[in-house]
Amino acid sequence: MNNWKLLFTIFLSLIIFNTACSKETSVILKDPKKDEQISNKQDSVNKYTSLADKKNKENSHKKIQLTTYADVVGAALSEPLYDSLQIKKELTISGSIEKFESLKGSYAWIKMKYLDAEETFEYYAPIKYGKFSQLIHFFNGKGTYSVQILLPSTEKENYYSELTAFEVTNTDEDVVRDVTYTPFGLDAGLHIAEPIAGLIEGSELINVSGKVSEHSVMIQIEKEENSWQHIIPVTNGSFSFDLPLFFGQGVHDVHVLLPDKNLENRYQYGSTFKVVNTSTKNMKPIEYHRGYEEKGIVLESPKFGGNDIDLMLPIKGSIDPNAADADKLTHLYIKTKKDTDEALDVVPIHHYRFDESIYLRFGPGEYEITINVPEINPSNKSYFSFSSIAALSVNNIAKEDKRDLLPSRGIQSDAPEIIALAHQITKNAGNDKQKAKAIYEYVAKNVSYDVEKYKNSEFEWDDNALKTLSTKKGVCQDYVYLAVALLRASDIEARFIAGDAGTGVSKENHAWIEAKVEGKWLIMDPTWGSGYLEGDRFVAKYTDKYFDPNEAEFSQTHVREKVEY
Repeated sequence: MNNWKLLFTIFLSLIIFNTACSKETSVILKDPKKDEQISNKQDSVNKYTSLADKKNKENSHKKIQLTTYADVVGAALSEPLYDSLQIKKELTISGSIEKFESLKGSYAWIKMKYLDAEETFEYYAPIKYGKFSQLIHFFNGKGTYSVQILLPSTEKENYYSELTAFEVTNTDEDVVRDVTYTPFGLDAGLHIAEPIAGLIEGSELINVSGKVSEHSVMIQIEKEENSWQHIIPVTNGSFSFDLPLFFGQGVHDVHVLLPDKNLENRYQYGSTFKVVNTSTKNMKPIEYHRGYEEKGIVLESPKFGGNDIDLMLPIKGSIDPNAADADKLTHLYIKTKKDTDEALDVVPIHHYRFDESIYLRFGPGEYEITINVPEINPSNKSYFSFSSIAALSVNNIAKEDKRDLLPSRGIQSDAPEIIALAHQITKNAGNDKQKAKAIYEYVAKNVSYDVEKYKNSEFEWDDNALKTLSTKKGVCQDYVYLAVALLRASDIEARFIAGDAGTGVSKENHAWIEAKVEGKWLIMDPTWGSGYLEGDRFVAKYTDKYFDPNEAEFSQTHVREKVEY
């Protein structure tokens, strides 16, 4: 009992002491080493709590499940591992395939769908030694996407089986669209250099260029129900084309297609991208015909139709030297038509290039333009044979109709030699009729009729006024070319008239002139005024009978058909 009382007394005294000195004790009895140990212990608790939180966060995502096809080919996914991820801007997808040699294809197919708009996008990732990896971006910016990964079938080519599917939420606002390639594009080594992104802005035109192992590519452009396509050549493994954004403001889909190796005249998609056209201008596509490709022609200008042209239309481009008969293609024929009026111009080709401008001579309005190649035929003909390779329409905004004053095919009224000669011939003339008479007399007296050319139909595509002036001989068309050129150089409206002529019932092709003098059209035929044929010999004998003749008498020997330009 006494012991118990003693212990109780000691315990009570300790309580009283600690209560009275609690503040002091908290300072004096503080042990630094002990506090350090407590602090380290607390850090250790925080560390393991953080790891647990991270593990718990990971466990909140459902692990991506693979289909049974993974077991068939021994496939595994290394990135990503979890479904319903939240990422920013991009994601790497990679995996391995143990039995890759059994696959009937060389690419993993990655299909993305933007869930808010049901829009899709695709990647094809090469499978190399059983591995594949693809960095993907989110083509519609912020939002949730479903991603499906498919692997080639082990039984059939161009068939795929699903490996897995999962969802990803992109938290980044930026729209990043890649330039992607189909298996056809990847197999052909297709690489698009321009544009560098799968979604770009453009105004009226964009350049599409790149490299590929094929000989040609097809460019196709679509907007809503409108579409256009064109085949362009590949030179030394490279291609480049300035593509018009034909269909006005808005999104245009552009496809690069490659020749199908198994089917003739068929193409397969190689790559696709989108262009937002900021221009409101609507353009009309050029219609290319089959001969365009066969002749190896590349038209650099015009690029499109429907545009406004101020009087002169540039025709510029090149010929592939390796195309069939490229060395025999010396010129192009350009046909312009406005309502019922037509003109035919010649564009020469030098060293496989052409660069000329033609007149839209019939005043303001819409013109139909056809670009034609001549028939390559060694036999001589008195007429031109050609076939169309391209067609387009343009709008001439020039206000005046100067069809009978402008230079035209064979009539170089703007040539310095013609202008100087016209001035010399007409310097003593007092009025336009006297000028016309002086020109008629000069041509009739200085040009001899070329009987051999007439008999052998030795007509050339480049017959013209300058050639006639140089050779001082020709047939009816050559007389007319020179006379009309001199008249127009003298500021007198003049026309090339095509028809038939002869003194008997049977008449032959012939050409003469109508010149506008003092407000009236005056007839002149310098060919008949120069002399006559006696058998196979030309007899020079000038007469002014066929300058401004009596129309009734003239119509008995000349039958007018049309004006030629």
